[in-house]
Order: sequence, then structure tokens, then C-alpha cells
Amino acid sequence: MKEAEKMEKSSKKKGNFRKGKEEKLIVESDGGWWWLIHRGITASFLSIALFSLLVRVAVSLHPYSGAGNPPKYGDFEAQRHWMEITLNLPIKDWYRNSTVNDLRYWGLDYPPLTAYQSYVHGLFLRFFSPESVALFASRGHESYLGKLLMRWTVLSSDALVFFPAVLYFVLVYYAGQNPSRRRGDIAWHIAIILLNPCLILIDHGHFQYNCISLGLTVGAIASVLSDKDLVACVLYSLALNHKQMSAYFAPAFFSHLLGKCLRRRYPVLEVLKLGIVVLGTFIVVWWPYVHSTEDFLGVLSRLAPFERGIFEDYVANFWCTTSVLVKWKRLFPTQSLKLISLGATVSTFLPSMIQQIWAPSKPGFLYGLLNSAFSFYLFSFQVHEKSILLPLLPASLLAMEEPTLYTWMTLYALFSMFPLLHRDKLVLPYLALSALFFLLNHVPNGRQATRDTSALRSSVTTVSVLCSVVLHVVYLSMHPPARYPFLFEALIMLVCFTHFVFLTLYANAKQWMLLKDSNLVDKEKKLL
Repeated sequence: MKEAEKMEKSSKKKGNFRKGKEEKLIVESDGGWWWLIHRGITASFLSIALFSLLVRVAVSLHPYSGAGNPPKYGDFEAQRHWMEITLNLPIKDWYRNSTVNDLRYWGLDYPPLTAYQSYVHGLFLRFFSPESVALFASRGHESYLGKLLMRWTVLSSDALVFFPAVLYFVLVYYAGQNPSRRRGDIAWHIAIILLNPCLILIDHGHFQYNCISLGLTVGAIASVLSDKDLVACVLYSLALNHKQMSAYFAPAFFSHLLGKCLRRRYPVLEVLKLGIVVLGTFIVVWWPYVHSTEDFLGVLSRLAPFERGIFEDYVANFWCTTSVLVKWKRLFPTQSLKLISLGATVSTFLPSMIQQIWAPSKPGFLYGLLNSAFSFYLFSFQVHEKSILLPLLPASLLAMEEPTLYTWMTLYALFSMFPLLHRDKLVLPYLALSALFFLLNHVPNGRQATRDTSALRSSVTTVSVLCSVVLHVVYLSMHPPARYPFLFEALIMLVCFTHFVFLTLYANAKQWMLLKDSNLVDKEKKLL
């Protein structure tokens, strides 16, 4: 008996990596909220949430995309225009080109849930400022009250969707963990998610509503980690129906849930249940358009703007970075580029999917989300600068386990958006939030202090950061050669793309290492 006990203790120590992570992702539904209150996490969360809201308000005082820049302005005007359209036109005309809805002027190009959100926010604006959403007359509306109300719609969306989702994730992620876990670690994790500089600058500076789709995705992730798979399907389906870019996470959700179903007693029935929930959610959201094939296809055509080309502006992915040497748009027609990009994207996320179908695990699911989103960002068709927010989300959720990866990714995600934010006149909040991120990353309770730093890593880090600082200074203080007007943007994209490739390779390797650890534990169990 003593020999068996010794072997069991040894097995537990060796299998600590896998088992520890699995245990901490288990929620005891009866005692979860008691644990949260008992550990004082609610007070920490509320304090951090309040500070996060104040930071968002401060950023919203700065300019936004297209401010004072007619005739089409920018994303701020696009969001306002969608409120105007959804308020004043019948629901079936929201996506249809007509004399009262010129789709060339910021036509709706997101799924129906975004349209419904625009309608609700439009009601709010119309109550206080009817002229800001009046049909035709409100184009380019930039009154002080109108801008204030628009900013409040984003702030409220953050508070009502993203913040509760983060709280749900924290509850799930830490509820089953060893009580010796420091409260400061948990508070730090909450802070780095809620104070993500990239999300704040895009939603509250540039102006978008990424907090809604990302919040729904975080809720879906937390539901998967707590084994509420049907709830996860509903939430993730809603995220997909808010922004189609949420499909960046689809391979990870699909492979993990399929892997779980295949290990249950009735796998076909389990898959069928999930499929029915997903289909039912889509039918509810698309109900106004499913009665007419023409209406349905009309909405779908707006969600895939292939005519814009394989990339727009400057984005740190493969197609934009290599276009300096290979003129993809000239060499290949759009149809060929669609197939090439599809093949590249699938081949990049396929190893991650295989790993989760073969051996689904909760830590592996989080890595799978990161790898899947990175695959789409680097190789898919028609990627925007803001799309880096998608792989950045699972990186922030993994920050306690992968502090270096999270720090590195955040820095270069910020840098990759610098030309866009500079164009929006958001350099000051960009620098301020970068400084805040640096402080958060070096607080005593943060994970920075616990890292092992080798001489090689320190040297690489120093050189990389210096290159980024120099490029910032050059971009702000010098003019590019007349022959190469976008030279600085191209250099920034090259630097960021290189880092993203290394991070993708690292994350894939870490995901497969989980399988190795799992096999070691299984072998030890067989010996007992």
C-alpha cells in the first residue's frame, strides 16, 4: 500500500502541468459565486472595471475615424449611418441597394445582429437627438451631442457585454484552483483583459463595437471551459452573427467540441444536439431574411466583399507584407487568390484542429483559439488592421500561463495598428495606453516579475524593442522618399508580421506539447 501511495504521489507531481490546468478550469456550480465573494475577487473586479471605464472615457475624448473628413468620413460615420438606415427603413431593405439606401455609402456589411444592435442604439440617439439619425439629412452629422451619444453607446456595450463576460471567464478559470493562488495574480489577469490597449483604442478611439462580438466569444469560451457546451454554441453563434470575423475562432470551437463528442457514449447524438442549437440560433437571428431566397442571398453577398481585393491598407499579414516583392493582385485574378488564401489558411490551422479532435483538453482549447485566429489573420482573404484583436483575445486569456507571449503579442499588435491610429490622430492615447500596459506588465503582482530571463532572450528583446522605438520616431519625424511613399508602413508591417509568425509557431508547438504531457500521465496511470 505504501509503495502504491508513493507511486501515486510521484505520478501527481509529474502530471502537474496537465492536471493543474484541468482542475483550475472546472467550476463547481453550487459554490462558484461563494468562492468569488469569499476571495474578494468581486471587489477587485469592480475596482478594475471602474478604472477601465474611466480610461475608455478618457480615450473617447480624442478624435475618431474620419472626423471632419467628408465626403465618406470613416467608421464613426458608418456606425451612425447604420443606425439611420435601420431606424428609417423596413427590415428587408436594410441590406438592399435602393434610392433611399445607397450601399456605396457605408452600406451594412455585417450580419443581422449588428443591424439589430444599430437599431437599438439608433432608438437611444433618436430619443435625445433626432437630427443625428434623420434619413439623408444626418449624413456626416458631427454635433457635440451626437458624438457624445455615440460614444456612450460603445461604453454601455462594453459594460453590458464585455465586462460581464470577463467576470464569467475569471470565475470559471480560477474557481477550481488551489486556494493558495494569490489574489493579486487574479486581479492582474482581470486588469490586462479589461485594459487591453488595442481594444480600447479601436472601440473608443477609432470607433467600433468589437466589445460585443468579443464579449460573446469570451462568454462562449467560459461556457466551454465549464462544460456548458450548448450555452457555448448559442453565445458563439451570436458572436458570428454580430461580426463574421468571429469565424476566426470557428476551427477551434468545432474541433474541441467534436473531440469531446467523439469520447462520449453517443457521439452522433451529442453532435446532433450541438448542431440543432447552432442552427436554431442562426434561424432566430436570420428570421426576417429566411423567407426569401433573394433577401437571404442579398445579405450573404454583403458579408463577403471579395471585390475589395485580398487586403486593404497596411496589415501585418502574409499578403500585404510580401506584396512589396510579389504583386499578388496583378499576378492572380480574385478567384485564384480566394482559393490560394483558403488553402494557406486551412493548412495553417489544420494541425491545431487535429490535436484537439485527437485529444481535446481545456488548455489545448485556449491554445487552439489562438492558433486558429492567427491562421486567419496571417493568410485569409480581406484582412483589416483591426483583425489583430481576434488572436489577441485568447492570448490575453492565456496571459497567466504565457506572460511572454501575451506581452510580445500586445506590443506588436499595437505597433501594427500605429499607422491607422496615427491617421486617426490618436497618437497621444496610443502612447498613454502603451505606458499603462508597460506599468501593468511590471507591477509586483504581475507575471513579469516571475519570468526566467536568459541573456539571449534579453538581448533579442532589447534589439527588437529598440527597432520598434526607432521606427516610431522615424514615422513621426521624417518623410519617406517620394519614390516610396509607403516605405515606413511597409517596414512596420514586416517587423510585426515576422513576430506574429514566430508567435504562431510557438503557440502551435505549445499546443502539441500538451498532448505529450497527457500521454506521459496516461502511461504512469497504467503502471499503477
